[in-house]
Amino acid sequence: MKTSVHGTDPQAAVPPIGGLDARAMAAAQQRLDRLTKPPGSLGRLEELAVWLAGVTKEAQPRFPRKTVVVAAADHGVAAAGVSAYPQSVTQEMVRNFLRGGAAINVLARAHGAHVVVVDAGLRAPVEPPEGPQRTSYFDRRIGAGTADMRTAASMSPGQAVAAVQAGLDLIPTLQESGLDIVATGDMGIGNTTAAAAITAAITGSGPEAVTGRGTGVDDRGLRRKVEAVESALARHRPDPTDGIDVLHKVGGFEIGVLAGCILGAAAARIPVVLDGFISAAAALIAQAIAPNAAAFSIAAHRSAEPGHGIALERLGLHPYLDLGLRLGEGTGAVLAFALVEDASRLLAEMATFDEASVSGPQE
Repeated sequence: MKTSVHGTDPQAAVPPIGGLDARAMAAAQQRLDRLTKPPGSLGRLEELAVWLAGVTKEAQPRFPRKTVVVAAADHGVAAAGVSAYPQSVTQEMVRNFLRGGAAINVLARAHGAHVVVVDAGLRAPVEPPEGPQRTSYFDRRIGAGTADMRTAASMSPGQAVAAVQAGLDLIPTLQESGLDIVATGDMGIGNTTAAAAITAAITGSGPEAVTGRGTGVDDRGLRRKVEAVESALARHRPDPTDGIDVLHKVGGFEIGVLAGCILGAAAARIPVVLDGFISAAAALIAQAIAPNAAAFSIAAHRSAEPGHGIALERLGLHPYLDLGLRLGEGTGAVLAFALVEDASRLLAEMATFDEASVSGPQE
């Protein structure tokens, strides 16, 4: 039975999301304990290998087909001066993604990942550049950017449902060409303000605690961001238990699409590698819609944004990397693909004590 996305639209429903597979996890752990090493000596790589088995129901899973979904949208709250960059950068960076010139393109090439760019709600559509494209592009525009959350709800309830549904529908589309693991990425001037508002609404944390400098705003810019979050929460009072209500009142179109991707991947038992603060905010929305969804995600890294750690704590996720990243785009998530690959290869390719004729631990 499908779970309704909090009742706004009967067409938007989440497929059933089960739990991690205990049998596969036990088999993976048993093999890890027989490998030529002291038990637990590979630290969190062993934890990661067991988790991957639990998600996929395979005792020795492999992940040759990696994809990073970069969802992009504009935000009305950018008018409050919450970013160090003009709003036009959102669209300009989407063109950069399509040409293969952004950081996420470089890292994806290095780690054998495919980049999928989704227009979730740019102010104006992007015409893909002429000539060969280095990425896949999907037009899933819900609207021409969100409203300014300080004075109006970011989007209508129907648009919030449509954004999540777009992300849900994207996963089976990507599966048609092969999808073993998916990372979440984002682009949107003003979206750390939306992520801060979502995190504050769902966790109950104060706006100052969850709001950071984003693209590098100065002290006055940071104050404007905090005030924008405070104003939006006071005006709209989103229900922290209702992911669609939070998304509708203070969210972003790309955050809704990423939330849908997280839900769709969880239902399909595809591991999700979350990037930074925006992805964590999307995961909070997904968790509010379907509490089991977070079990199918890992946190690639801890970003420099203060709200990211608070969001991860609510999600129950412990980041694997801490590099001071705050770029977005899915860059941290793609870096963590290497850890996924390493964990799965160690589990499948390392010799056991018996296979290597190596003496095991003494009784």
